[in-house]
Amino acid sequence: MSNLVVKLLPEVEQIKDETLKNKVIACWEEAIEFRGWTEELLRNIPFTLLAENVTITFIDHVRAVCKMCIACDEVLNDIHAERKTPINRDYLIAGALLADVGKLMEFEIIDGKPQKSDYGKHIRHPFSGVGLAFKHDVPSEIMHIIATHSKEGAGEKRLPESIVFHHADFIDFELVK
Repeated sequence: MSNLVVKLLPEVEQIKDETLKNKVIACWEEAIEFRGWTEELLRNIPFTLLAENVTITFIDHVRAVCKMCIACDEVLNDIHAERKTPINRDYLIAGALLADVGKLMEFEIIDGKPQKSDYGKHIRHPFSGVGLAFKHDVPSEIMHIIATHSKEGAGEKRLPESIVFHHADFIDFELVK
């Protein structure tokens, strides 16, 4: 199944730390297995159920936000160089790829349509995502990105990687709304 994760999310290959890369893949594998998601379903479910007529898919959203995070880090490095706040690129990429992995537990297909599952009505994806990450021994800095990326992170002091991710995520989300 790791081949499927890499096929869906080729950005995972940009994580230089092999151990971290394998942990990210393991989180995705477990989330996919939780409901038996197929490649076709993963490529076709909307990235959010909070807006009507969403045409951006879940996988495209995850990839777009990850790529925006990488681009932001590159621009900041290019312009600000050593004056910028340090950002751990591996943590940024891992956090971007894992922030919404809990949606695979939050969503389910009922009568051919994606809906919030009973599980998802009680446990939103930032919580289940952190749970998966904890189970797979992902560093706490990455769990912080997962935990603080959505409304659950409002009012929390965010790490630099979480700030970049939060804004990239909401660029994609707000443009859809």
